[in-house]
Amino acid sequence: MSASRETDAAARPFREAVVDLDAIRDNVAHLARLVAPAQAMAVVKADAYGHGAVPVARAALAGGASWLGVADLAEAVALRDAGIRAPLLAWLHDPDAAFAAAVERDVDLGVSSLGQLEAIAAAAASVGRPAFVHLKVDTGLSRNGVAPEAWGEAVAAAARLERVGRIGVRGIFSHLANTSDEEDATQLAAFDAALVAASAAGLHPEVRHIASTAGALRRPESRYDLVRLGIGIYGIPPFGDGTTAADLGLRPAMTLRGRVAAVRRIDAGTGVSYGHAWRAERPTTLALVPLGYADGVPRQASGRAEVRLAGARRRIVGRIAMDQFLVDVGDDTVAVGDEVVLFGDPATGAPSADDWGDAADTIGYEIVTRIGPRVPRTYVGGA
Repeated sequence: MSASRETDAAARPFREAVVDLDAIRDNVAHLARLVAPAQAMAVVKADAYGHGAVPVARAALAGGASWLGVADLAEAVALRDAGIRAPLLAWLHDPDAAFAAAVERDVDLGVSSLGQLEAIAAAAASVGRPAFVHLKVDTGLSRNGVAPEAWGEAVAAAARLERVGRIGVRGIFSHLANTSDEEDATQLAAFDAALVAASAAGLHPEVRHIASTAGALRRPESRYDLVRLGIGIYGIPPFGDGTTAADLGLRPAMTLRGRVAAVRRIDAGTGVSYGHAWRAERPTTLALVPLGYADGVPRQASGRAEVRLAGARRRIVGRIAMDQFLVDVGDDTVAVGDEVVLFGDPATGAPSADDWGDAADTIGYEIVTRIGPRVPRTYVGGA
């Protein structure tokens, strides 16, 4: 290796996830244009699907998102403590959640039960200011949300609490299962019925929302006043039907890469990695890559996933270990320090997160979200 090549290699991290904030911004801007006049909520739960909640939230707002969404209160408080003041909704709560801190920080709260509603109202009373809530109705996903048979009681209670100034009902929402056109239509009809019941109880929310990225793109009637854009803002398609990010006008935001840590020539018949699940059929060269399942690289993708190395896509051989895996490069020349891209933008020749999802019998969402804390995030683009 030349001196300049050694210097360049030394300047790059051993392993890293590069997050393109301009891609986040542009993806949000593109999706926001498509769903207008509905507003766009950028969902940044789970540390922004592994991309980094605070920088992604700022990029999404720069791209035109008017709301942010997270799952739990700790995620919401972290955004507020970072100085982010945009409208913010948190919707999945511990049974013993302390809501006062969220009310004080102007965090809107999803409500999935009468008990949650009462606890939020009590927290609002304790801090001397109303809590803003979004009532969630279960329209068929069978997760959280007020059950249809309890909806009448819930909206009546919410209207009473709103009249006395304990709460403000800012939104009513649900979630599509994205099962089929017929089942989505059934869910939308159930949502409309819930909205009618809420109106009859005296509730007039600012925003009604049920669509995530999939519904927002393919079911215009599901957009209502607001759509919750999740995986789409990260440049990963939500459909699982072969549709690519490029087909949707999106660009993957995360590139996971490392550097070759070792190179070894082996003879035909040599076993590779634990259990010798793969043996070389001919003399070949192996490149060692310092990422493994401790970093979120799925062991299930052993022998199936590909990486981009030395200008070509090459298959992983043997079992992926906790810290490392091996790539068969045949008779091609590779060197210690060469860049290895696990996934990124297919326009660059790299595999996509969905390619890794296919190799691990999962989805691209899981691939990016599971990348562990040992992998530093490097941010490019953005303000």
